[in-house]
Amino acid sequence: MEIVEKKISINSDAIQSLIGPGDAFLDIIEARFQAAINIRGNVLSVKGSDDEIKIIENVFKELEYIVNKNKSLEEEDVYTVLEILASQKKKYSNGKLKLPKDNVIYWGYKEPIRARNNKQLDYYKSVLAHDIVFAIGPAGTGKTYLAVAMALAELKKSTVNKIILSRPAVEAGESLGYLPGDLKEKLDPYLRPLLDALFIMLGPDKLKSLMEKNIIEIIPLAYMRGRTLANSFIILDEAQNATITQMKMFLTRMGEDSKVIVTGDITQIDLPRKGFSGLINANQVLQDIKGIDFIYFDEKDVVRHKLVTQIIRAYDNDEEKREEMRNKK
Repeated sequence: MEIVEKKISINSDAIQSLIGPGDAFLDIIEARFQAAINIRGNVLSVKGSDDEIKIIENVFKELEYIVNKNKSLEEEDVYTVLEILASQKKKYSNGKLKLPKDNVIYWGYKEPIRARNNKQLDYYKSVLAHDIVFAIGPAGTGKTYLAVAMALAELKKSTVNKIILSRPAVEAGESLGYLPGDLKEKLDPYLRPLLDALFIMLGPDKLKSLMEKNIIEIIPLAYMRGRTLANSFIILDEAQNATITQMKMFLTRMGEDSKVIVTGDITQIDLPRKGFSGLINANQVLQDIKGIDFIYFDEKDVVRHKLVTQIIRAYDNDEEKREEMRNKK
């Protein structure tokens, strides 16, 4: 399936009515399709399959006609037009999303986010089939990036109404207490990788809008206590730095109709006592629970710069040599 982009011009007098208050109507329309819809001025930029683009163009033509005729647009009008036109494209089979032939997980702000190798495709399939998935492996394998893409895809389909992204605030060699600024400023460096992925996939305006509406929430792991998260897609990143108690607390926050992805690298534990890593413990005690799956990445699955694989291999070899020397003593 070829991905194309088309610019659709809208009458400038009608544009605000078409997108709705707070982009509400635009969000409703976008949720019905896999295509990405962005707006600049009175021009819609639609990126997706040719079939979907044609339907989306017809949706906006019909809605523009209603605006011109009635001088306004209601939410009911948007749903009615979508019901008539969007039904031309069936995305579901037996209630489950069909795997796209080109492995596109989410059509982002600038480009589609794809599963780039067999392990990433296995990861994608596992998340579709399970409520909780642990993705364990080295940096550069796409664990977190794809998790964010899958969360956005589910939000777009309206199978969840909120995305929660969390990380433990554990220092890699420095203390939070000595960092400058208030609590938010101190935590920003830990949450920055999640924001970067969202920025790339959504663009600045859409990201700002969803965060202001609290549809996307990025919080430190410690702030999860006491919450029950229903109808949510929840991601715990850098989970190797969660303690056993924190991991139990996090997993028991899960409410009805939610999905959870836990990502981490057990070779990069910054806890004072590595044996207390919640990720290592979960990998041991949760293997036999139906509905939970574990996906393991290794250096062969790295999709960053080719040197990253060699760097990981060199450090692994060095650690093996150090372990041998410790055993000889």
